[in-house]
Amino acid sequence: MAMPPAVAAGELPTVVAVTAGLGLVVALAGIWVMGRLRTKSIGVMLAVVVVVAVAATLAGVVAIIMKMIIEGPIKDFVLSVVAVGGLVGLGVAFVLSKRVVGESRRLVAAVRDMPFAAPQGLPAELQTIANALEEAYAREQALEGARRELVAWVSHDLRTPLAGMRAMAEALEDGVVTDPETVGRYHRQIKLEVERLSGMVDDLFELSRIHAGALRLSRARIGLADLVADTLAGAEPLARAKGVVLTAEASPAVPVEADAGALSRALGNLVVNAIRHTPSDRTVVLRAGVDDGKACLSVTDCCGGIPEEDLPRVFEVAFRGEAARTPTADGGAGLGLAIAQGIVEAHDGEIAVVNDGPGCRFEIRLPLGGSGALLE
Repeated sequence: MAMPPAVAAGELPTVVAVTAGLGLVVALAGIWVMGRLRTKSIGVMLAVVVVVAVAATLAGVVAIIMKMIIEGPIKDFVLSVVAVGGLVGLGVAFVLSKRVVGESRRLVAAVRDMPFAAPQGLPAELQTIANALEEAYAREQALEGARRELVAWVSHDLRTPLAGMRAMAEALEDGVVTDPETVGRYHRQIKLEVERLSGMVDDLFELSRIHAGALRLSRARIGLADLVADTLAGAEPLARAKGVVLTAEASPAVPVEADAGALSRALGNLVVNAIRHTPSDRTVVLRAGVDDGKACLSVTDCCGGIPEEDLPRVFEVAFRGEAARTPTADGGAGLGLAIAQGIVEAHDGEIAVVNDGPGCRFEIRLPLGGSGALLE
């Protein structure tokens, strides 16, 4: 019954070559079948894997038999062992595929059942997918809630000035108001409301571009000192009208690669927000410099501070820190800080707010321009 060593040594290279060739053919056939069945159940895939493994083994056994290295009863033993091994493999594949298919169907059922909650006890890969879906669903719900809140708030902010403009226009049209002084005041007020509405529409358009990823930046090497000077000049009339002292402290040689117009708008929004919330005869300070290897812009005001529970929400769309949506004299729909955040993040920067002394400090951090060297 034993195989002669001489025969085994002489036939071994041929058996290995034939077995490898047949195994390769079976493997290629299995890959082709799995490609054709790639949209079928995972159970079918597992069954194909087991069949390929058994077929490759049988091919090797057949090669040995064809070379007559195994003869007699031992041939039947080998074929029986291979057949039993194949049946066992198919059985295990069936049980495993049934569990995987069942767990995947449980995940599908959970996805269809809203609100979605990730089922527990899934295989590792399916559990990862379920957890990712749960996080995505939570983000989607938060965004949907923010969108609805924004629509409601902006609708209110638009309705209020429109109602006033309609009342004044009807009064002028019906001749209810005739004295020149009142007529002139109505005309000035209508113009002011139109400018406020135009500013709100511009903010909404800019915010929609940011959220849609359509904000296009024209980057160039600029100095923060020039940016601070331009922002200071633009905000000075508002500060003077409010009675707020506006000062700046800027290092003259801090370069950044940025879109000057967009970054100026972001900084301007922070400065205007600071002026609006700072009492008369108090100070708003702009600073520009380098901190921890990054270009740093900061706006410090005297607003009295922001409640700790509101700090994480400061940059949310339309957040004003109060439930009432009473329009202010200087307008605004609460979009300025959200726009500033979007512009800064588009520059690969960071924006944050902290309470500081009698007020709060908004900070913008940006990568230094070029190699990080200061401007000459």
